[in-house]
Amino acid sequence: MGKFIIKATKTGFTHSLKAGNGEVIATGGEVYKSLSSIKNGINSIIKNAPEANVEDQTEEGFAAQTCPKFEIYTDKAGEFRFRLKAKNGQIIAASEGYKKKESCKNGIESVRKNVVDAAIVEPETEA
Repeated sequence: MGKFIIKATKTGFTHSLKAGNGEVIATGGEVYKSLSSIKNGINSIIKNAPEANVEDQTEEGFAAQTCPKFEIYTDKAGEFRFRLKAKNGQIIAASEGYKKKESCKNGIESVRKNVVDAAIVEPETEA
């Protein structure tokens, strides 16, 4: 079972999605100003990831997909990454770099599987 870990920063809140084995499989696309807004962002990932299309931008002449979608692309270091875009086109989650495209695709499937029943872990509040 996956879980979203919310972290407080100096400017707001960020989150990461961890798989059942504790590995981070995706991070949020932005810093949120409040807990309620980050929870809305997490709920958008939970809603969009399971049925999102996959657009492989590393393939020549790739077919553009409608949002929500996972986009597979290569970064400046030549590694494969994915980003999840919501229906409105906003990036709501992104991956680490992968050496192999197949590993990147496995990361997408891990996100799809782990968001279904993911717990949301809020940061500890100071007493």
